[in-house]
Amino acid sequence: MLRFFNHLVAAVMPYMPQGLVGHFSRHYIAGDSLDDAVRVTRELMNEGCCVTIDVLGEGVEDTATAAGYAKLYLEVLDRIKAEKLDANISVKPTQMGLAVDARACQRNYTMILERVQQYGNFARIDMEDSPWYLSTLDLHDKLRDAFPTQVGVVVQAYTRRLESDARSRFVPGKYHLRLCKGIYRESPEFAYQGYQEVRDNYLKVLRILLEGGCFVGIATHDEYLVNGAYRIIEELELCRDKYEFQMLLGVLPDLRRSIVARGHRLRVYVPFGEAWFQYSTRRLKENPDLVQDYIKGLFRKHK
Repeated sequence: MLRFFNHLVAAVMPYMPQGLVGHFSRHYIAGDSLDDAVRVTRELMNEGCCVTIDVLGEGVEDTATAAGYAKLYLEVLDRIKAEKLDANISVKPTQMGLAVDARACQRNYTMILERVQQYGNFARIDMEDSPWYLSTLDLHDKLRDAFPTQVGVVVQAYTRRLESDARSRFVPGKYHLRLCKGIYRESPEFAYQGYQEVRDNYLKVLRILLEGGCFVGIATHDEYLVNGAYRIIEELELCRDKYEFQMLLGVLPDLRRSIVARGHRLRVYVPFGEAWFQYSTRRLKENPDLVQDYIKGLFRKHK
């Protein structure tokens, strides 16, 4: 019954008035403008968190639009520097034009990473759905050759080949990774489908990566995985500069605060931009189970 409710809410969300969706979304999207993202970042810093800022928008269909997004990320980096924010950035490959022109996409990332390097900051390449898995990793590796400490990439625990890639590619390369469960609807050939088997793979890969010397952003709202990560961190006697926890804005803030209270570094994913409606409806359509996380976050925020 609960899963049916989640799917029902996610299915009707695209047909709801934007004002209603906006009321729902404002808890996990900073707002339309960079000023909104800066304001929310400061609020989170006051809680003891750090931030990764994401400009909403993906799947662009022309190189001019992609270049425009790249320039907007330069503005984000300038504001982070000017206002001394504890923040970096996350950038989606199809937003930079990967689906249109791979070379133009790489040029856009290079322009961003040059500014990142100038400011001593960091950029994360987001992972999208399965058609872009290998091309995103290859893009990351090319950029990492030029910017060895300024760029990292996201991987998703539901990916069947992830354990193999962790052992053969990520650990030898000492990658800087964000590990999340994965939100896209994928085929059984590409992705694990069972809830627990995704959890099991998450913790297995997390241990492989941390044991192998990779830096891992432990991105989850699942207390089972948070507790599993605590155990691995303690067993490996890891210094706290070898990992961080990561969460989405507005989702389970009590869990976020409890992680910070235990002395762990926690980074919050702060999206902003005019494409908030598309982001909200797509994210819930791809992962209806997020409905419960957002509803819990709403009640905890206002109780």
